[in-house]
Amino acid sequence: MFDIIYLLEMIGVIAFAISGMIVARSKNMDPVGIFTIGFVTALGGGTLRDLMMDNHPLYWIKHQEQPILILVMAIIYSYWHRAGRLRASRIVFPDAIGLGVFSILGAQLALDLGHSWFVASLLGVMTGTFGGALRDTLCNEVPYIFRKDQVYASISFAGCWLYFVCQWLLESETLALTIGLLFITLTRLLAVRFDIRLQRDRQQG
Repeated sequence: MFDIIYLLEMIGVIAFAISGMIVARSKNMDPVGIFTIGFVTALGGGTLRDLMMDNHPLYWIKHQEQPILILVMAIIYSYWHRAGRLRASRIVFPDAIGLGVFSILGAQLALDLGHSWFVASLLGVMTGTFGGALRDTLCNEVPYIFRKDQVYASISFAGCWLYFVCQWLLESETLALTIGLLFITLTRLLAVRFDIRLQRDRQQG
């Protein structure tokens, strides 16, 4: 089970780091800025989760290969001549993957530490959304989590509860994790594709 979770963590780190680097490059940041935005996007949510649960040392400090990987990615991305052609809108796919992976893994860790379903779901949402919120804030954008035209945190919250229910009913951690993260990732992509919102602006008559 550890190997599966670690693999998912690395996928989430890579996906979120890519989304951060795309936005940073679109803002004409230098390699230091690209690394910084990639770092906070990929590891910011997990850092907040660990601080909230008093879980020390922080996960990325115990697993230094993750920030090292982000540094290598940032160097390559900074000097890849085609990177400048990627628009900020391209972050939707990697961002959806990161949201799914870290929401579920954050909730799973909270459960393992003995927290209730409700608290675990909030910590899952925190883990999945905070890195993206930091990315957008540092890049002078309104974070997805606060935008009326985006369904974001609610998808993470629903996916965490789906994971809990599947874990209880199926008694298979691997299957429950897979269902939960696929639900979040695919629902997020469909919400963007079909412009699904929780609230629509009122038409002026």
